[in-house]
Amino acid sequence: MKAFIQGLPKVELHVHIEGTLEPEMMFSLARRNQIQLPYKSIGEIHNAYHFIDLQSFLDIYYQGAKVLQTGQDFYDLMWAYLKKASEQNVRHAEIFFDPQTHTARGIPFEVFMPGFLKAKADAQKEWGITSALILCFLRHLSPEEALVTLEQAVPFKNEILGVGLDSSEKGRPPTLFMEVFKKAEKQGYLPVAHAGEEGPAEYVWEALDLLHVKRIDHGVRSIEDPKLIEYLVNSKVALTVCPLSNIKLCVFDEMAHHNIKQLLDLGVRVTINSDDPAYFGGYMNENFLATQEGLNLSKKDLYQISLNAIEASFISDKRKSELQFELDEFYKHQSG
Repeated sequence: MKAFIQGLPKVELHVHIEGTLEPEMMFSLARRNQIQLPYKSIGEIHNAYHFIDLQSFLDIYYQGAKVLQTGQDFYDLMWAYLKKASEQNVRHAEIFFDPQTHTARGIPFEVFMPGFLKAKADAQKEWGITSALILCFLRHLSPEEALVTLEQAVPFKNEILGVGLDSSEKGRPPTLFMEVFKKAEKQGYLPVAHAGEEGPAEYVWEALDLLHVKRIDHGVRSIEDPKLIEYLVNSKVALTVCPLSNIKLCVFDEMAHHNIKQLLDLGVRVTINSDDPAYFGGYMNENFLATQEGLNLSKKDLYQISLNAIEASFISDKRKSELQFELDEFYKHQSG
């Protein structure tokens, strides 16, 4: 099964580039940029990566991002993720980035975007991995600040595929961000949003009805509302589920209790993703393997999850066909 997962062509739809900052890179960038970290060693950073909930994770996540200062830093971060993803046979990735985490520190789009874009182009040339960027608004900040961020993104509009909504979900319903999503949609961005992770199923409805999202990020609490499940199945709106993240942040106490298999069996278009892999103990293969072992998923289940991701991606029909052909050929060979 491990070999099957390694060879399986994959598409990642839910990964935060700032969440791929490995302790080793955090330490080396801190040294390069002469930034004082509250950790004396890489080991200490590893030990700090124990979370009781989303907020305790976010506190260290924002702390870590401080080491990202120059265009080269952002290049190195993106390059390292795409290299790792490529090694795990991820063929396409749609990657979240959090501009406000950087602009709040006085680092503008003109610094981080060129770094990201050059790494994406170089990785495609080197390994054939395609990728796209999704700008996320931080929901713990005000809707007004989100509007400012959308304005700041204008010079790079053609390089950004969509907009999303992330950060702490509790008490920050999607309805707060209606205005910025409406503007973003008018500008041609494809909308997605984190909903139904710590927040209730009601937040998923709001994201669908008020923000007009094309995908729901996480969405595992949709199971609490049978009408919502029925809607997700009929409309084929995908859930970008992040199993290891859900365990690390105590959404489920152990993988055997995760509901992704239940959602899959109900016909929901679920996908497997890594979220913030440096912090949650695994990239795509580790997430696929942990989910397979915890829930006894079959090769057919894993094939379906991979197919769901291709179908739910925002790539061209031509690229979708290429990836589906690659996936079908692999599965046929493995099953036969």
